[in-house]
Amino acid sequence: MQAMILAAGFGTRLLPFTKLRPKPLFPLLNEPLLLLTIRRLQSVGFDHIIVNCHHLKEQIVDALAGISGVIIQEEDIVLGTGGGLRMALSHMRDEPLLISNGDIYHTVDYLDLYRSHKSGGTLVTMAMHDHPRFNKVTVQEDRVTGFAGQEERRTLAFTGLHVLEPEVLETIPVAQKYSIIDRYCELLLKGLPIQALRVDGCSWTDMGTLADYLALHGRLLKKEIPLWQEFSTVPESSFLIADHMGNEGVTLKDWCCVGDARFGQDVTLTRCVVWDGVRIEEGTDLSDTLLV
Repeated sequence: MQAMILAAGFGTRLLPFTKLRPKPLFPLLNEPLLLLTIRRLQSVGFDHIIVNCHHLKEQIVDALAGISGVIIQEEDIVLGTGGGLRMALSHMRDEPLLISNGDIYHTVDYLDLYRSHKSGGTLVTMAMHDHPRFNKVTVQEDRVTGFAGQEERRTLAFTGLHVLEPEVLETIPVAQKYSIIDRYCELLLKGLPIQALRVDGCSWTDMGTLADYLALHGRLLKKEIPLWQEFSTVPESSFLIADHMGNEGVTLKDWCCVGDARFGQDVTLTRCVVWDGVRIEEGTDLSDTLLV
């Protein structure tokens, strides 16, 4: 089975932190989300995975170097979701392609989505759920009918997970910025159905803003949502601390995730994420923030 992870975006909603690293490489419980996603796909049988990159692409290239079954697609210009998929067409097998955004944490069953597509008889299957903040796609029964978010009709949110037949990509302009949603709109105009697979019972987070990123850590550390089996370390409490961190004189409250960091005396952190390499000065008292 084959999959593609879209990891080329700028992550503008997470500035200034995305000036330091691309969003898919943001650590989640001290491990890069992109690597966790690849492990999760591989664990259920996806042995051919394409990852595209543009913003700070050298970091993604370095992070994925040597991982078996992964093809890295470096993009010199911004191609968008459709343009990136079109560029990857030459790397694809003649079989359905599962696509995932590179900035989501979820418990959607990849195999269920993939199998539903294969049995559904459509060119595209989109995983949809009811999430009012993002409800913009019009759905009738098990079919997507539009992307305008018409208020008089039932709208759902697109999870960023979908499966398509590679032939869908053939008419997308080569080496140009293009949205895959525009291609899906073309399919609907031609009367070609797009299947909507409801995944409402699954946990799902778009790691798009600082508040989302911090809240995801809090929910994971407090066991409010399931932890992926692919995490190397399972937190035993609401505090995850790198084993080799010198943490004398540090007070952690509510929940915190701390990487390989160093602290002065009398430091208090509440609901904070701390990346590797951080040095916190003596007497610091911070809450609800990311330290890089």
